[in-house]
Amino acid sequence: MFVSSAYRLVAIALVAATLAGCNTADRIANIGKAPDMAPVGTVEPRVSMPMPAPEQVVYQPNSLWRSGSRAFFRDQRAARVGDILTVLINITDSAKVDNSTRRSRTNSEDAGIDNLFGYESYLGKVFPDAVDNANLARLGTSSSSAGTGSVDRKETIELTVAAVVTQVLPNGNLVISGRQQVRVNFEVRELDVTGIVRPEDISNVNTIQHTQIAEARIAYGGQGQISDVQQARYGQQLFDILMPF
Repeated sequence: MFVSSAYRLVAIALVAATLAGCNTADRIANIGKAPDMAPVGTVEPRVSMPMPAPEQVVYQPNSLWRSGSRAFFRDQRAARVGDILTVLINITDSAKVDNSTRRSRTNSEDAGIDNLFGYESYLGKVFPDAVDNANLARLGTSSSSAGTGSVDRKETIELTVAAVVTQVLPNGNLVISGRQQVRVNFEVRELDVTGIVRPEDISNVNTIQHTQIAEARIAYGGQGQISDVQQARYGQQLFDILMPF
């Protein structure tokens, strides 16, 4: 009895380890260690569009003008691959939805047969108790349902992150990507920003609002001990997915 129970526990442990995959092994190996931070220089993603041909810079003798320049004086705003600009994120979002549904239905049916080809008298033989030909069947159904739902969501995010120009599109728009990681004790907070911006929307102090970023992807979250305890265990998540009730 004890041996079979031990084998069963070992089998359950093996199945759980298989479902967890390498993530569990990595987490076990990193017990007591702070989360690793990404190396500097990994700027992704890139937009799959044709790249413009590089311009050859030509300096004319006795001339202050440089070919390819947009203005006589140097523009400090981001314009080329590798330039940096500041993204201002100020999200104040709220939504409130309140729905109520109620339904009720009642049905009733009576059926009777006074004459059945003269064989109605035989019903008393089939059913020994009293038989009323005028009221042979009576059906009644009733159903009701009520549902209520409400959503009250409020989000406020105010952050600033520096992004790098990773690509210049043929029409002059800039693809930007920015990542910021802050580690405090055993918790890493991450902020990722990617998207496409117009050079005209960049302010004279080299900043841009998040509302002016096309195809914006803004992610703010964290990983570490605090974020880990806020998530349901993988066994519970799997149970919630598989159980139909």
